[in-house]
Amino acid sequence: MQSLKELYKIGNGPSSSHTMGPKRAVELFRNKYNNATKFKIILYGSLALTGKGHLTDYIIRKVLSDYECEIIFDEETKCDVHPNTFDIFAYNNDEIIDKWRVYSIGGGTFKVEGEEEIDILDIYKEKNWSEIKSYCKENNIDLYEYVCSREGENIKEFLTEIWNSMKTTINNGLNSSGTIPGKLKLQRKAKDIYEKKMENEDNTLRRTRLLSAYSYATSEENACGGVIVTAPTCGASGVLPAVLYYMQNEYNISDEKIVKSLAVAGIIGNIIKTNASISGAECGCQAEIGTACSMAAAACSYLLGLDINRIENSAEIAMEHHLGLTCDPIYGYVQIPCIERNAVAAMRAVDASFLSIMLEQHTMVSLDLVIETMYETGKDLQSHYRETSEGGIAKKYCRNKFYNKEMKE
Repeated sequence: MQSLKELYKIGNGPSSSHTMGPKRAVELFRNKYNNATKFKIILYGSLALTGKGHLTDYIIRKVLSDYECEIIFDEETKCDVHPNTFDIFAYNNDEIIDKWRVYSIGGGTFKVEGEEEIDILDIYKEKNWSEIKSYCKENNIDLYEYVCSREGENIKEFLTEIWNSMKTTINNGLNSSGTIPGKLKLQRKAKDIYEKKMENEDNTLRRTRLLSAYSYATSEENACGGVIVTAPTCGASGVLPAVLYYMQNEYNISDEKIVKSLAVAGIIGNIIKTNASISGAECGCQAEIGTACSMAAAACSYLLGLDINRIENSAEIAMEHHLGLTCDPIYGYVQIPCIERNAVAAMRAVDASFLSIMLEQHTMVSLDLVIETMYETGKDLQSHYRETSEGGIAKKYCRNKFYNKEMKE
């Protein structure tokens, strides 16, 4: 498994696979061929179908602003390796210098066909949860100590930066209002939710209000192209920060402890990224929101002082009950149902953690098993339920909604 520095990335939304991944790849390609006079990019699969709503063309043109740039949305060509596929061509006048085929695999990470992964090393010997749990028990260490043993003590500084960025995003979102860019004309709700304390509000309602406000705050910042942390993706970036922010404020938890819980959450995300997928285009929203919920549940359990078995149980519960979740963003925007989904997952993560306390420690379904199941389920989902906006809510909304010529443009 790779470093947590390849999982948590600070960057601009709205999509880790549609904006962050292509941006990083195109920047690398541009810098390699600085003698180029023009570039051509052909987007396939999900990138072609939802790239406009995800600002793929916008971010590519921004990276190549000093060059002539042609972008083609190819919605017909099938991509068997990965649905987030694109080709980049560099030209010197009319002569092709080189071409890359790139796969944007989620979380801002990309692979170039035929080349070794660039400057990314596997630093974890253990490949799944079972191996990690065995190692921790054999060496009598907790999950944070395990991360430090593989990453080095400097991982604490990195995770502190990640946590500070998450808090900044939440605060920015809670203090913002107005309309989110795009055809939907969606209004920001985080500030209103946060301030809407109900009369005779009990603890349950308060928890719902705060978790929702925090998750909406990050998700709305993401939808507006603001700075967020992939956790594990842009589209699911609101879940983990909301849970951590809530737990810190409600239980008076130190930043140091929160940083340690980020390491625990990161291990869950890393296992899923390595053995399955965190890409909505590859495995549906279960791979994004399901993973985020699983990460947040594990972090919550760690903050509650639960042992490694219950941490596994909470992460498994969180993922199991997202199995089959489709990715069907209306118009391709990371707005509906994405923003609300982050709030629901944040609440589910906390519930999964507390439920694990009440259950037996040795459950019938392991975390590794549910991750394997998620991957197989994702592959079985028909393509129009995997971030193409050709099925589900996206299809029904566009079919039933009366919209005029202006909406179509």
